[in-house]
Amino acid sequence: MSSSLPESSFTFIPQGAAIQEFRVAGHNLVQGFPKAELYKTHNGPYYGETIGRTTNRISGAKTKLNEKEVHLASNNGQNSLHGGAEGWGKKTFDGPKPINRNGKEGVMFSYHSPDGDEGYPGAVDLKVWYTAGIEHGKTVLEIEYEAEMVGEEDGVEETAIGVTNHSYFNIGDGPSIEGTEITLATNLYQPCDEGGIPKGGIEPYPGIEAKKTFTLGAKEPDPDDCFILNDEPSSIPVDTRSLPLKTLVTAYHPGTKLHLEVESTEPAFQFYTGRNIDVPAVAGLPARGPRTGFCVEPSRYVNALNVPEYRSMAILKRGRPFGSRVIYRGWKD
Repeated sequence: MSSSLPESSFTFIPQGAAIQEFRVAGHNLVQGFPKAELYKTHNGPYYGETIGRTTNRISGAKTKLNEKEVHLASNNGQNSLHGGAEGWGKKTFDGPKPINRNGKEGVMFSYHSPDGDEGYPGAVDLKVWYTAGIEHGKTVLEIEYEAEMVGEEDGVEETAIGVTNHSYFNIGDGPSIEGTEITLATNLYQPCDEGGIPKGGIEPYPGIEAKKTFTLGAKEPDPDDCFILNDEPSSIPVDTRSLPLKTLVTAYHPGTKLHLEVESTEPAFQFYTGRNIDVPAVAGLPARGPRTGFCVEPSRYVNALNVPEYRSMAILKRGRPFGSRVIYRGWKD
């Protein structure tokens, strides 16, 4: 899909409704593979995937839904990660279907998640809209998510929900993200145990200040943490699309003079500098290891399902859709 700006374009694939390419000034900003089938065989890092039916980790791979304990796939130690062993990012979506959404050209993907998918009760229909455009010389990609419960399973009035995109960005001139200048909108985060499950509370992140730029080095800083923009969980609706867009992260690389800005309506985001990337050489691409990309994953709080005061933001009920918006802006000086 073209953005109508020379050397700027996007490519999407049905596998996980993934972003395969995001080109700005001829530079592909995202990690991926040249062939769709490689996403089925080599995509351990979740490159470009649409993550769901939940995002991030769920403690002990279990939760309570419809007044029953629900057991989920343990695919990250004893916890469940990114919707399970075969979450939505590993599914083949219907699409891309050309659309005009709010006056913008784009494509839509859809996926029907059946009752019992990865252990989750209730059937859910997901729609993903990608729209592209140019704003003040900047290449813009907007993502909109909508999920609704469908079907009439007895005793199932709610299920878990959380959707995000898991693109890895590299806006530099080499294989590593080293030298990238990062600014986070907040330094509030959820401190976690060794398994990535929050220990409780929201605190300032040590060594990072809100809205103060820092540079990624060869090994440090090395966050893989959920940063909190809205620290009033009771104010967070299941559908955030009507809320104002807020800047989460800005990035700049002096070598390429490329910029990236990420905005969302979501209350939090995982910022991850790729310490666990391990992709072998394939299809003419070199092997990719730690710090070959960074992620900005707009989302709800980690493990919200299992924390009473956070739970409502991650519960999908009949007749009440989930929704969120994400915007990526890329440009070159």
